[in-house]
Amino acid sequence: MKRSLLGTTMFTLFLGATLLGHAGEKSTPASPFNGKDLTGWKVKGKDDKNKWQVGTAGVDAKGALTYTKGGSDLVNTAGGGIDIYSTAEFGDCIVECEVMVPKGSNSGIYLMGRYELQILDSYGRDKLGMGDMGAIYSIAVPKFNACLKAGEWQKYVIDFQAPRFDGKKKTANAKFLKVELNGKVIHENAEVLKGATGGALQNNEVPTGPLLFQGDHGPVAFRNIRITSKAK
Repeated sequence: MKRSLLGTTMFTLFLGATLLGHAGEKSTPASPFNGKDLTGWKVKGKDDKNKWQVGTAGVDAKGALTYTKGGSDLVNTAGGGIDIYSTAEFGDCIVECEVMVPKGSNSGIYLMGRYELQILDSYGRDKLGMGDMGAIYSIAVPKFNACLKAGEWQKYVIDFQAPRFDGKKKTANAKFLKVELNGKVIHENAEVLKGATGGALQNNEVPTGPLLFQGDHGPVAFRNIRITSKAK
């Protein structure tokens, strides 16, 4: 049966639009943390050093972290513990999470267990460095200070692109396509030129890896952790 020129054109446009829609498709957001216990997580080191608990985080009058049982926060209850990471692995993804930083504390979020986005009590600082809140450690200082006061919940949205490989050969570096802190864009297209950050789960670079939270520095708490995988 012959199809009219208009009909053929409309069909072609429809098919093109459909394919374009699938090209940028994202999966449904998922959480590696169930809000009840540490199922789905491993610790980097000996269990007797583990200070991660599930409960309710807060701060006292001096700004120090407080922890009580009951609740759904992921809490590193004291400094000097060990890192924790998800058993699930991810490549290209958007990571959303809220973090509570006690006064003077220090932690980090490692994408793929290898590339660190810094967490620090940096509220009120005029000049930021690689160790401050929002820095991509050893790669890029945030555009400006978007940090809230110690003890307040702060939200990260991290649009991350994993490194590319042809077999075992790396063909493109990892990138932080966009990082938002408390609704403000602090990084765009920050390329990871130096490989894995110090303190990484492993120093090699691979197509996928876990989400890791640093626990060997200071106390810290996380909640509302969501990861949306992206199709390449």
